[in-house]
Amino acid sequence: MFAPLFTTASPFAVNVLDARSLLGAFGVLGVGIVLFAETGLLIGFFLPGDSLLFTAGLLCTGSSATGVHLSLAPLLIAAAAGTLAGSQCGYLIGRKGGGALLARSRSARLHEGARRAEELLGRYGFAKAIVLARFVPVVRTVLNPMAGALGVPTRSFTLWQAAGGLLWTVGLTLAGYALGSSVPNIDHYLLPAVALIVVLSLLPLLAELLRSRRATAARRSAAGE
Repeated sequence: MFAPLFTTASPFAVNVLDARSLLGAFGVLGVGIVLFAETGLLIGFFLPGDSLLFTAGLLCTGSSATGVHLSLAPLLIAAAAGTLAGSQCGYLIGRKGGGALLARSRSARLHEGARRAEELLGRYGFAKAIVLARFVPVVRTVLNPMAGALGVPTRSFTLWQAAGGLLWTVGLTLAGYALGSSVPNIDHYLLPAVALIVVLSLLPLLAELLRSRRATAARRSAAGE
């Protein structure tokens, strides 16, 4: 049978920076809410999306000693719904508010994320940038309003944010589920496991950056000849 959508932990004792604390307090519905906030609202840039998805997938296996157990199907639905709705919301905020919201923020980390998001859009085009940004913390928060402010067509944004969002949410959740199913007592090594998954999630971006630099170097070499 499906596990309850909410767990019995007190929401008043939750640590929003700790994936296990969030899951213990809010369960599957909390995953959707957190991902909506992280991808759709600039104030959610600090939330732990990567580790939340991975840890939630792990808790679906029942192998954790934390006492929290989630159901995989509702989790995947909540995660996908939260991140897709959040991204579309962020895009609409950007379309209506432009860069004014970012300009008001005093967070250096948020402004750095905005700079990197704009670089991604300029260097790789809409499709690649929107998909790759999913795997980069902070950038996945600010790229959505940036895309709206920069006039990315709604149809293109919706298509590629859906593709990137499903790849990110389903991929990380199933990675946690697969690891939890195959490694006994994996929650004892949760922090290094989460760090590994985050690094692996950045590989597509790193590979694209390397390919782009090689292509640029090749063009410069050809021009010099």
